[in-house]
Amino acid sequence: MRLVRRAHFVRGFSLAAMAAAIAVVSTAEAAAQFGGRGKGYAPGRAGFATQRAVPAPNVSRMPRAATMPSAGSKYPGRAGLPQRSAATKPTHPEAGGTRRPPRMPTGPVVGERVPPHDGGVRPPRPGWPNRPGYGPIVGPGVVIGSGVAIGTGVAIGSAVAAPPPPPQFGGSGGSGAGGPPLAGPAINVPPANEQRFIPNEVVLEFAGNVPAQAIADLARRHRLARLDQLSLANTNSTYFRVRIADGRPVRAVLAGLRGETALRAGQPNYLYLVAQPASDAAATFTPPEPATPQPVPAAAAAGALPAQLGDPAQYALTKLRLQEAHGLTRGNNVLVAVIDSGIDASHPELRGVIAGTFDALQKTEKPHVHGTAMAGTIAARSRLSGVAPAARILAIRAFGASGGSVEANTFAVLKSIDHAMGQNARIINMSFAGPADPGFARALAAAHARGIVLVAAAGNFGAKAPPQYPAADPNVIAVSATDANDRLFAASNRGNHIAVAAPGVDILVAVPGPNYDLTSGTSVAAAHVSGVVALILERQPSLSPDAVRRILLATAKDLGPAGRDDQFGAGLADAYGALLAIESRAVAAPANAPGPSAR
Repeated sequence: MRLVRRAHFVRGFSLAAMAAAIAVVSTAEAAAQFGGRGKGYAPGRAGFATQRAVPAPNVSRMPRAATMPSAGSKYPGRAGLPQRSAATKPTHPEAGGTRRPPRMPTGPVVGERVPPHDGGVRPPRPGWPNRPGYGPIVGPGVVIGSGVAIGTGVAIGSAVAAPPPPPQFGGSGGSGAGGPPLAGPAINVPPANEQRFIPNEVVLEFAGNVPAQAIADLARRHRLARLDQLSLANTNSTYFRVRIADGRPVRAVLAGLRGETALRAGQPNYLYLVAQPASDAAATFTPPEPATPQPVPAAAAAGALPAQLGDPAQYALTKLRLQEAHGLTRGNNVLVAVIDSGIDASHPELRGVIAGTFDALQKTEKPHVHGTAMAGTIAARSRLSGVAPAARILAIRAFGASGGSVEANTFAVLKSIDHAMGQNARIINMSFAGPADPGFARALAAAHARGIVLVAAAGNFGAKAPPQYPAADPNVIAVSATDANDRLFAASNRGNHIAVAAPGVDILVAVPGPNYDLTSGTSVAAAHVSGVVALILERQPSLSPDAVRRILLATAKDLGPAGRDDQFGAGLADAYGALLAIESRAVAAPANAPGPSAR
């Protein structure tokens, strides 16, 4: 009997000892997990991520001083908190203590300086924000972590969020609109869905004149072969067009250039297409002979309007009110640069119109339909009447045949803009469309600053297409197209960057041959507006590009919904109304009109 009692006593003593040991080990593990914060026993604390969030009002009212350590403090973030006496500290439950709710730890304040590890101040533990259930504290009163509490009493989700990364130039969307990086070159990596660029080339931009050896060293490091070079005094830039020698993807090559501090910028060699299809086939349309004007008594002819303009098929002349406008001005000697495909300078409509030519491609090709049609729309002066028949055309060929399309690249367009600026063009017509291009955008900004009016086709990609460039550039006047009944051309791009509309459906144009044809698209609509701008600038040469924009928008005929809209912009361009506005000096910037600073 005594032996049995002794065995029960030993077994009971062993079980009690094991329970005490487990309790001690559990307490030690909890203390180790939380870095020694809180010496009492707090069962379930490790699973705090599954509990409800600390009420946001308590967080938002936390004094700012409580979020930063003070000199001599044992733990960061404890300064200013009420000190507890030994009697109020939580104790082990078996010793009669009670469990207190866990207190949200205070970590480093993102964006504020962490004190150095001296004077008895311990810097925040790096691992703190990543422990289960905790996130970094961003500013006073904003806790990001499990059960995110933002502001007062609003809990959002359970994911851990991080502060936004610093903005990167061109890293998202390929537009370059994110701002320059903190250091290194501005690298424009196109988004995954953007494929309009030459697959084995990149364009590199350097500030000023770079030593040849530096370029050679960079090319050798990145396995690149130089193809072409361009120095632009207007932007103090030197551009290099280089080929990727070993077949690596363009995006990978650009990503590898981020550490090149001598480099100002890098980007793909983007591709642009003319903003309406055109065929090199001979035109079959033959315009009717112009009607013979009837004799008019001299008395009746005094002060009368000019004789009937152009061809009867040119309904755009009436829509733009050019009959009346040509009674005031015809765009005499205003230089319009047309960046396009090859122009047939020998066409009867363009005899005496071409002031000069420039070939950015430096290869032989025959004149093309598109470029000839755009030049004739602006300044034709034979059977047809251009919008500004006394203007001069600077014919710049940047677009060449490539398979079944006509395209240009970034490098050719940069050369073209630079040449137009060097020849003191007053207007640059760009009847083409393509992706956002940061190098091209800088060239357009330089041209705008020089007082050149920039006009571009909105594009023919339809209602759901994203904005196309250069039309969507803030320094450019974007033009959509309308038909003879003032309805929007179905394929015309839309958007809040559209400034005005102009006729662009079934337009009679000159094409090589010499021949004539009918064409539709925003390309010819942009050419119409370039001609209107030439009339404006002959009448008032001192107008700035922004002043010209305001005149066009203030005098346009409203179409579609009342006021400005994404289809027609301010409305149908009105050449005669614009000239009258100059005469009256009553033009003011429309309150709801898009301007360079609004896009």
